[in-house]
Amino acid sequence: MAKLVTIFGGSGFVGRQVARLMAKRGWRVRIAVRRPNEALFTRTYGAVGQVVPVLCNIRDEASVRAAMSDSDAVVNCVNILSPQGKSTFKSVLEDGAGIVARLSREMGVARMVHISGIGVDTDSSSKYIAAKARGEAAVLEARPDAVVLRPSVIFGTGDVFYNRFASLARFGPVMPIIGGRTRLQPVHVDDVALAAVMAAEGNTEAGIYELGGPDVLTIREIVGQVLKATNRRRLVLNMPFWLAGIGAGLLNMAQTLTGGLFTNTIMNRDQLALLKKDNVAGDDAMGFAELGIQPSAAEAVIEDYLWRFRPSGQYDDIKRSAKNLRTL
Repeated sequence: MAKLVTIFGGSGFVGRQVARLMAKRGWRVRIAVRRPNEALFTRTYGAVGQVVPVLCNIRDEASVRAAMSDSDAVVNCVNILSPQGKSTFKSVLEDGAGIVARLSREMGVARMVHISGIGVDTDSSSKYIAAKARGEAAVLEARPDAVVLRPSVIFGTGDVFYNRFASLARFGPVMPIIGGRTRLQPVHVDDVALAAVMAAEGNTEAGIYELGGPDVLTIREIVGQVLKATNRRRLVLNMPFWLAGIGAGLLNMAQTLTGGLFTNTIMNRDQLALLKKDNVAGDDAMGFAELGIQPSAAEAVIEDYLWRFRPSGQYDDIKRSAKNLRTL
């Protein structure tokens, strides 16, 4: 019988790509999510019955144990960018990660893969980064043989980062940005997924891998890529952090005053703290080179999914191509 992998958060941005690759390589895939009915699309990744969404709450040990029953490998892709209700940074990113790792050891799961992030630090002013760091530590304490992947900002169809900039570029001639000089190392979601699959299959050494793409770019340069891909011209202005902090504070206040009816998914102070520090792979860290993976550059990929933000979609390019053909 084919081997079984349980992917926690397997319907998310990264998890679904891991699931797709694992199914393509012949694995049986169990998608552990809070709402299996919203993950039914993952069943199309393989043959009938090969990919199965199951109910799981990463904060509940019984459901985690049931989800990884008889698994040969576990991949934890669970992530939240802002706390909602009982799903806090501590309960999900820290405690949840520890539960998955500890139970995988107790249940004899052969391989454990954990998706973390570059720059995790328990002393960070960002509650998100600090929780990710403590979660990573809990994983390595329970599973010293685990593979931990630390990607920089991830791009690809359905991403948050590039799509958000492309969406903002639609409005007005001026485009304010925050942290324009902060350096990032954008990494393609398919490359991160491939690294996770290789680790789950036992083709990598245990340890921490920092995954960054081939280019180190400032946020301002990334916005330039987005504007080029969407055929838009905008005056890009760098907003000072103190002014952005006031805006984030007002949005947080609105969430508090409305009792959560308005959820601040635009920008909070924790996310603001992330933009103050560079997010690039360390020179001495293991990464794609050790995995034998050649990462894709963002500029070569983003046009494939950002075209929908162009003033006339993709049709202007089609017309332009047709005109060029008539001149031949």
